[in-house]
This record gives sequence, structure tokens and C-alpha cells, in this order.
Amino acid sequence: MDVRFRIGTQGWNYDTWSGRFYPPGTKSIDRLELYSRLFNTVEIDSTFYAMPPAGRFRSWYERTPPDFVFTAKLPREITHDARLVGVDDLLIEFCNRASELREKLGPLLVQLPPDMGVGERPAVDAFVRSLPRELDFAIEFRDVDWFDTETFDLLHDLDVALAVSVGPWMTTDVALDVARRAPGRFQYMRWLGSPRHQELNAGMVAARDADLERWAERILELLPGKPTVYAYFNNDYQGHSPESARRLQALTGGEPADPERLREQPDLFGTV
Repeated sequence: MDVRFRIGTQGWNYDTWSGRFYPPGTKSIDRLELYSRLFNTVEIDSTFYAMPPAGRFRSWYERTPPDFVFTAKLPREITHDARLVGVDDLLIEFCNRASELREKLGPLLVQLPPDMGVGERPAVDAFVRSLPRELDFAIEFRDVDWFDTETFDLLHDLDVALAVSVGPWMTTDVALDVARRAPGRFQYMRWLGSPRHQELNAGMVAARDADLERWAERILELLPGKPTVYAYFNNDYQGHSPESARRLQALTGGEPADPERLREQPDLFGTV
């Protein structure tokens, strides 16, 4: 598995994956260990909704292989509720807890609210300057007005990556161009969809393979200038994020994760 390419999903604990990705009857507690047998990274989605205790980060560390990498969203209490203002103590506490992942901790994601426009630039500027330099960060904007020289210069000067997110707020053409110009030593890309929480049991619900081919070309084009790639799919992008991740793995020259490998050894986990 090429460790330059960290391609995975946004979260791992989904009931709808049982029988399609995880073996039927897999217990929730076993899902991360199974997931980490096939993918070498995951974006922790649950940290957005509440800050986990330090012990949970330690548990995630212990249940995954040595070469596995986690990225994690900052809590919405910081990004959406406080809108980055007056959050120094919360930021330090979250970073301290996330650091329990030790060498398995990848970039932390600052996902800004969709209604956070350039009128709040002073808050974003001050917050980015307050980020601890010993950790890697990527910041995601959902308003295209942010993609200007002032933003890019700030991120470049502070060595913060721009997370390029693909969703209803930005066309593929615009997103591909932003990815080409994005600051950062690494590539951080996210694919989302709409509507949220759609029914996922009928298989892939959105045919976006042509777009994925274009993304694979752009990712490879940016090498070796940005040699490490973090790429994550949510279920709403095509209907089943493990399959989307598998397709991007293949398009970037990797060997796609094969869920059948998990079904060959169900006795190891006592799940069936």
C-alpha cells in the first residue's frame, strides 16, 4: 500500500455498510479494526459533533495498524458555534486530546460554516495565526469568494493547507482549478454530496466516475510537489463511500481495497 496516498472515507461506523462492506453481523466495536485492514486512513467525522475524551483517541490508536493515519475535524463548538472567536482554550484542549493518536495523527481539519464569508476574514486570520505549529492543519471554505490571493498568501505563510471540498457549493471545474492553486505541502481533498442522509441500500446512487477520473489526473499532476495525498469520501457523494475510495485508489495506480478479504476471516472477530 503506497503510504503517499491516504485514500479513505469520512467515518467508519455506518450500519448501512453491514453486508456491503463489513461482514453481516459485524459489531460496531469491531468496525474500525476491520476498516483499517483495507484502508490506511480515515477522517474522523464524529469529532465535529462533540470533543471525544482523550481515552477514545488512545483506543483508536490501539485498534489500528502501525501505518494507519487519522485526520479529524475540529469540533463544531469551535468552528460553527463560536465561529473561531474566543476559542483558544477549546482549541488547545482538542489538540492535546487528538495528540493521543501520536504518530498516527495526520492533519486536523478546520471545516468552516457554509455561511462564513469573507466579511469574517479577521476572525479567520486571527484563528489561523493561533494554530499550534507542531501539528498539521487544513482549512475548508465553502464560499468561493475565499479563493483569492489574500487567503492563499495567509495559508502559505503559515504552512496551513487548503482542503478542497467537492459539493453542491462548487462545480467540479472550479474545484479542480482551486486544487491546482491550493496552498499546502500536501493535498487534502474531500468529496461530499447532496441531499444528505439519502437511502443508500440500493447500491451506488450517483454515477460520478468521469469526475473521479479527472480528479485522479489532477492528483497525479500535483505530484511530486505535493507528495502526500489525503482524500476522503462521504456516503452521499456516490451512495457508498468505500466503493468511491476503491475507485480512486485504482485510478491513481493503487490496488483497490477488497471487502471480500474481510469475509474470508470472520472468525477472527467473532462477528458471525
